[in-house]
Amino acid sequence: MSFQPQFPGIFDPDQQGRPPRGSDSAQPKQADRRMPATEKQMQYARTLAKKTGSALPEGIEGDRTAVSEWIDAHKPQALEGPFAAYPSAKQVAFAERIARLKRRDVPQECFRDKTLMSRWIDGNKPR
Repeated sequence: MSFQPQFPGIFDPDQQGRPPRGSDSAQPKQADRRMPATEKQMQYARTLAKKTGSALPEGIEGDRTAVSEWIDAHKPQALEGPFAAYPSAKQVAFAERIARLKRRDVPQECFRDKTLMSRWIDGNKPR
């Protein structure tokens, strides 16, 4: 004979396996969910503000999502055009250094696509 504990209402369809929301609930309220911005996030935002000449809004340090949205609106846009898919000079130099260490060549198609170059680097990194 086995003991099977009874938990009435634990899987009640009205609750759907979650505790009820309220002031005594384990779930925080919406206002309590705001987290302050990280120090790195604020450093980047200040750097962007200097470069673009725009000011950070007052009290933005207290809301991580607001800082993130401000950064997204003010950061430099990614390259567009025919050369946007090419790997960077640093990426090529790093791949060539790995190739010298491993005594093999970097495939030519990697020089035309930064995603392929990244995959080649990840697969051939010295451990």
